[in-house]
This record gives sequence, C-alpha cells and structure tokens, in this order.
Amino acid sequence: MKKFAGSLMSLILVLFLCTSNLWAEETMAPAEPEKFITQEAADVLSQEVPAVLTQEAPDVLTQAAELIDMEGLENYKKALDLCMGAVKKDPNSFKANWMAAQACRLYGMDTQELGLSDWKDTCKKFGKKGMGYAEKAVKLNPKSEEGHYWYGMNVGIYSDSVSILTALKEGLKDKTQDSFEAAYKINKDYDNGGPIAALGRFWFVLPWPLDDEDLSMKYYREFQKTKHFGIPDNVQVHVNFGELLIDSRKTRKEGKALLEEVPKISKNKYWNDQAKALLDDL
Repeated sequence: MKKFAGSLMSLILVLFLCTSNLWAEETMAPAEPEKFITQEAADVLSQEVPAVLTQEAPDVLTQAAELIDMEGLENYKKALDLCMGAVKKDPNSFKANWMAAQACRLYGMDTQELGLSDWKDTCKKFGKKGMGYAEKAVKLNPKSEEGHYWYGMNVGIYSDSVSILTALKEGLKDKTQDSFEAAYKINKDYDNGGPIAALGRFWFVLPWPLDDEDLSMKYYREFQKTKHFGIPDNVQVHVNFGELLIDSRKTRKEGKALLEEVPKISKNKYWNDQAKALLDDL
C-alpha cells in the first residue's frame, strides 16, 4: 500500500511538473514576439521620421521669407533660388508659386534700383518668369490676393525693361488691370496697401488715350488716408504720387512738398534720385 501510495505520489508529482512546464511555455512564449514587434515598430517609426523631415518645401519657404525680410540683392537671389526649387519639387504648391513670383519681382526691381548694367535683361527675364509663377498661383487659388498682385507687379518690371508700348502690344494691359483689381477686391491692404498704390500708378503710366489721371488720383488719395502712407517701404509710392500731383497746376505745390519729403522717409538712393530729378524739372 505504501509502495502504491509512493508510486501514486510520484505520478502526481510528474504530472504537476509537466503541467507547470506547459503553463510556463504558454504564458511566457508571447514575451519574445511582443518584444520583437515593439522593436519593429520602433524601427518603422525611426524610418518614417526622416521621410517627413525630407519634405523640405515648408522649411525652404520659411527660409525664403526670412531672406526676403532681410532685403538686399543677394538675399533676394537666394530667396528666388529657394522658391524656384520648391516649385520644381512641388509644381502645384500655391505658396511656392506666389512666393517665386514675389521673389522674381523683388530681385528684378532691386537690380534696377541699384543701376546694374544688366538690369533690363534681368527684369525682362524674371518679369516673365514671375508672371508665369503668378498665373499658376492664381489657377491654384483664385480667391487669394497673392497670385493676382504679384502678376501685376511682375508686368511692371517687365514693362520697365521692354517699354510700356511693347507690353501693350503683347496684350498685358487688360491682364494687369484685372490682376490689380482682383487683388484690390480681395485684400487692398496686402503688401502695405500695394493693390491701392499699384492701381494708382497703373492708370497714370498708361499712354494716352488709355491713361486716366482722375482715376489714378482717386486711388492715391485713398492710399494717402491709410496707415501705409509715408513709411520707408512705400517711398516709391511717395515719389509716384508726387509725380502725379506736379502734373497739374492745382496740385503742383502739394506734389513738390511730397517729393521734398522723400529723403526724410528713406535713404534709398534710387528713389531719392528720382524725386530730385522730378523737382529739378519743375
């Protein structure tokens, strides 16, 4: 009986040990795969982060905007290169296109203000490019002012280089008018009141019989009442408005006063020289 009891106890012990081993294997088995999955997920995440970071367009455009704010020919050129690169990478980026158009105009205009020997070639080339970028921006988002505005501004530097008559022959008058009027309706305060001032200049520089000095005066008077009037960034508007005012005997005295204020507003040599030349002709 004791033998049987001992054998029975031995059998129970063996069964207990086997069961314990099976339980341990079942409960512990998932541990290693679970650890493996976690590591795999970490590897995937570590691979995805660089993929997100390599989408450079937003960072590139931020850098371009900072360069534009710093001003200067070299900074404008760097910004232009960055924006054109962003467009090449993502042709359907609204922001990249309108910023490329902006940079084209700023770079071209700065070569003109600096009096570089090749400024006409530069304004012709980048004025055209800028119009193209701006047109694409308008197609991508016609309800935003940037594309409309920078289209017209690029026509401006293009016209400076090839002449207004050439631009008119190419059918740019109506396109420019439509662009500035669209920007004006959407956000007239954009770029320190740029659309208002642009329409004022537009109606003044057109040759007879297309020009309309009364309409030009209307826009400049509107601009004169804004917070944008007389700030350094808008010294060009001061000169252009002064030019319009001295064109009439009734407002010549006011125009002369505006032109005399130019050196007090900005040290920009180009616009100071423009104001002086107009005063010398009085």
